[in-house]
Order: sequence, then C-alpha cells, then structure tokens
Amino acid sequence: MVRNIGVTVASPRKVCEDEFCPFHGTLSIRGKLLTGTVSSAKAPGMVVVSREYPRGVAKYKRFQRSKSNVHAYLPSCLEVREGEEVRIAECRRLAKTVSFVVIEVNTKDGGRS
Repeated sequence: MVRNIGVTVASPRKVCEDEFCPFHGTLSIRGKLLTGTVSSAKAPGMVVVSREYPRGVAKYKRFQRSKSNVHAYLPSCLEVREGEEVRIAECRRLAKTVSFVVIEVNTKDGGRS
C-alpha cells in the first residue's frame, strides 16, 4: 500500500521495506520542493542533485547563472541514473548533509528507458 505524502506525484511501481521511504516508510516531507538533474549516483542510497538558477547582481542590474548541489536520499523503490531529472522534497535531517528525499523521477527522453 502506498501512503499519501501530500504532494501530487506518480507513486513508484516497486514496493520497498525502507524506513526512510516517504511512500512505504514513516518519513514525512515538509518545506521546499526542488527540481534538478542527478549529477552523481555513486553512493548507495544517496544522489547529488545539481540545480541551476538565476541570481541577481544589483550592481549591474542583471542576472547571472548560478549552480548548487543538493544531497538527497534515494529510496530503494526508485531507480535513478546520472543525467535524469528528479524532484526532491525537504524532510528531516537524515545525515550530516542530507535533508532532502527523492520523490519523483522524470527522464529527459520522455519516459523511454
């Protein structure tokens, strides 16, 4: 059975016994929802999500592109590869640098694997 996490996303096809899964475990999400591209999926259970956003420079009255990396927990019911676009949600702190969890995977090739 898939839990209602309070955000409209497609539920995962696989079922997991992960305690930190927002769909099948007890982890609740709150706060920010972010979208970005997976830049690294080497660590087990964690991904690095790269985000690009415009940042204003007041002196020149222009915007410059800025980039940041966010570490996010990857539940075992979701499969992610580098280069895929993901949606992450804020949760309680799970590790020193991990305060987000992956809730949705959007492939750039239109869902074809």
